[in-house]
Amino acid sequence: MPEHPDLGWVRIPPGTPDIAATSGAAARQAQLTKPPGSLGRLEHEVLRLAGLQGRERPAVDRVQICVFAADHGVVAESVSAFPQAVTAQMIDNFAHGGAAISVLARSLDARLEVVDLGTVVESDAAQGVRRQRIAPSTANFVNAPAMDAAQMAQALAAGREAVARAAADRVELFIGGDMGIGNSTSAAALACGYGVGAARQLAGPGTGLNAEGVRRKISVIERALAHHREQLHAPLDVLRLLGGFEIVALTGAYIACAQAGIAALVDGFISTAAALAACRINPGTHDWLLFAHNSAEPGHAALLKALDAEPLLDLGMRLGEGSGAAVAVPLLRSACLLHAQMATFAEAGVAGRQA
Repeated sequence: MPEHPDLGWVRIPPGTPDIAATSGAAARQAQLTKPPGSLGRLEHEVLRLAGLQGRERPAVDRVQICVFAADHGVVAESVSAFPQAVTAQMIDNFAHGGAAISVLARSLDARLEVVDLGTVVESDAAQGVRRQRIAPSTANFVNAPAMDAAQMAQALAAGREAVARAAADRVELFIGGDMGIGNSTSAAALACGYGVGAARQLAGPGTGLNAEGVRRKISVIERALAHHREQLHAPLDVLRLLGGFEIVALTGAYIACAQAGIAALVDGFISTAAALAACRINPGTHDWLLFAHNSAEPGHAALLKALDAEPLLDLGMRLGEGSGAAVAVPLLRSACLLHAQMATFAEAGVAGRQA
């Protein structure tokens, strides 16, 4: 498709991690009162954060969680175990503090933002929701593009704007969450469109489909891929044809995080599909992404492999909302605290390694 005038920003290369900060953090690690490497992945992650934050002692005290919500036209193909009204109902639940991510955000003292990008049934929440509605839902991508170029530009911009608000609050870690009945079908279709694998490998139960439902979901994705086959070339085209508004917003947010120099902690299957899209559109984004957990959704492992990503946790989660990423934040905080507050051998008067 021709480049849309509002999309030039997505290709602006981000900066690179600060090598001097990483080296300084590594030098400090070598002096802490422990055998080298004895804290395992915690040491690796704190060095990554040091490079991303440009300081030898990184921190993830200021966390922003942004949940993007939208409905999907492909739900007309009976690909979800839940009715479409649930998307709006969950927006209300987020706003009233009753959802899993709401509980986790409070426990982390993290700011939670909910962005409504368009639902078939409008939510009732009068407060606590940012309205950036693009359309009631995407189109049914089995027989039409999920969205047009202008709608995709709006959704990408919604992600970028969320990161701009986070940057203004000087956040140290950004988490993107998703809500949208039918979005695991869109995420699996995107993964297929980006060449990660076949529909039968990537489509799973989502919100709880039985075996027959999963087979139907696979068939729906295969029909969509056949319909759009001649246009599935450029990364933005794949996103426009098969994505959802909330997935596109997450894609824009990850690109914007990289451009703003903010580390992003990626959640599960839906978020990782968006991360893959972001990295295909703007490869420099990859350096700024941390991966929280390995979802129980079958296609997630293939997405992680495509991104050469090693998640922090594997807890069998598949809720979405950013919940798996929120659960991983205390792990990163522990890594930062150990790095910053442990004594060095010299400070503690402990003999260092001799050989």
